Amino acid sequence: MSFVALSLFTLDRWLYVALDPGPFDPSAAPPAPDYAQPSSWAALPTLEDDADVSLPELPALARGTASADVFFVHPTTAVAKRWNSPIDDPAIIETTARGATLIQASAFNACCAVYAPRYRQASGKAFVDPSPDGDRAIDLAYADVAAAFAAFLEKRGAARPFILASHSQGSVLAGRLLREKIWGKPPGEHLVAAYLIGGPITQKTLGEDIPVCASEEQWGCVVAWNARGPRYGGNNLEFGAKQHPASGAPEPTASRICVNPLSWKNDGESVPASKNEGALFFDTEVPKVLPAFADATCRDGKLLITELGSMPARGIASALLLWTMGPDNYHAIEYQLYYMNLRKNAVRRVEAYQAAHGGRHAPSPPGP
Repeated sequence: MSFVALSLFTLDRWLYVALDPGPFDPSAAPPAPDYAQPSSWAALPTLEDDADVSLPELPALARGTASADVFFVHPTTAVAKRWNSPIDDPAIIETTARGATLIQASAFNACCAVYAPRYRQASGKAFVDPSPDGDRAIDLAYADVAAAFAAFLEKRGAARPFILASHSQGSVLAGRLLREKIWGKPPGEHLVAAYLIGGPITQKTLGEDIPVCASEEQWGCVVAWNARGPRYGGNNLEFGAKQHPASGAPEPTASRICVNPLSWKNDGESVPASKNEGALFFDTEVPKVLPAFADATCRDGKLLITELGSMPARGIASALLLWTMGPDNYHAIEYQLYYMNLRKNAVRRVEAYQAAHGGRHAPSPPGP
C-alpha cells in the first residue's frame, strides 16, 4: 500500500471514529431555520453576499435586472460530531461563503438572481456510510431545503424561470426536491435546468420521466457530472462507499449521469482542454480566468480528466480538502474546473427557455 493510500485509509477511518455522532436523537437537532429571515440565507438578491463576486471582464447582473432565478443548495460545509449542524455557527457560515456561494453559486450571477438557503446539513457520514440514523439526518436536512424552496417560490413570484443548482450533499437533496416538489408540478413548468453536480445522480434516483440534457440549449432537463482522473480508485469518502443496511449494495458509480460540460452532451465523446473556456478559482489571492485548464470525457459514469493545468495556490483549507479526497478525485473543484463554460451555459439555457416561451417572464423581485 502506498504512503498516500495508507494516509487516506487512516484518515477516513479516523473520520468515522472521531466524528461518529452516535444514535440519532431528534431532540438534539438544532432549531429549524426561519426562511422569512435574511439570516437563514447564504445568498439573496436583496443582499450583498459572496454569490455577487465578479471580475471586470465577468460582471454580475445589476440588482433587480435578472429575468430568472437560481435556487442553489450548497454542499457539506460542516465537519462536526453531530448528525445535523446549526445554520448560525460562525465557522460554518464562513466555510459556506468561501466553499459554496463564492466559488460555486457565483457562476450563475450572469443569468440569474441567486438564492442559496442555509440548512441543517447532515453529517457527511450519512452519505458515505449509509444507515437508518443517517437517513433520518438526511430527511431533516431535506425538510429544511423543501421549506426554503417554498419560501423561494413565495419570494420570487409566479411565472419566473428558474434554475435548480447544487453540489455534493446539496445535489442529493436537490435531486429529491426535483423529484418530489418540482417535476410534474406547477413549479416544473418554469424550470430551465437542474445542475446537480458532484452527487450520485442516476436516472433511477431521478425517475425515468426526467430527461438528461443532451445539448447546450435544451431546457427542462438535468445536468450532472462527477470529475475524476485515471488514477482514481475510490475510497471510503465516496458517496455510498459502504452497503446500505436496508437497500443492499449502493448504486454502482457506472450508472451515474454524466453530461460533459465542454460539449453539453451525455455521450462518450472526448473533448479537449482547448474547448474549456476557463477554470476560475475565486478562493485564490488574485482570481483570474484560466483557459484550456481541463479536458473532459464521460466514461463509466465519471467525467474523466486526463489533461489538467497547474493548480493555483488556494490556501491550506482548500488544498487539504482536495488532498483528503484522494488521488485524481476532483470532487471539491467540480464547479471551478469548468466555471466559464457553466456560466455561459446557464445564460444560454435561460435564453432558450425564454425564446420558447415568447420571451415572457415576471418582473424581478424588488430591492431591499
